[in-house]
Amino acid sequence: MIVPPRTRNKGSNWEKWGWVYMRASGVLLVVLIFGHLFVNLMTGDGIHQIDFAFVVGKFASPFWQWWDVLMLWLALIHGANGMRTIVNDYVTSPTVRRVLVWALWLSAGFLILLGTLVVFTFDPCIGVTESSSLWDMCQAA
Repeated sequence: MIVPPRTRNKGSNWEKWGWVYMRASGVLLVVLIFGHLFVNLMTGDGIHQIDFAFVVGKFASPFWQWWDVLMLWLALIHGANGMRTIVNDYVTSPTVRRVLVWALWLSAGFLILLGTLVVFTFDPCIGVTESSSLWDMCQAA
């Protein structure tokens, strides 16, 4: 018996690219997260150095801004893609599946937008009064 060859659908294979993204982002996230933990917990005074001034100092550097934004984007998309896979595996109703996947991507997109805005528009001097310990620093800037 002769079996006709299977024809492949034209277009992108989204599942394959989702699988590739999960592996690549997972490796990058391990590097980014352990770098983040090392700088925050092992250098300087360790955990005792982490306070508002430490965060202000890190967010003043474009390097650390981009490091944190890259970590944020990769982690949220990685997590949303993982949740999408779980929804696709366990939700049998196509309508419910579509609603849940849309909700996942909308919430991930909202958090990415909000987190990116926080990192790049962070201003420690907003709302600082003369009685604040940040008053001298904000006056010098």
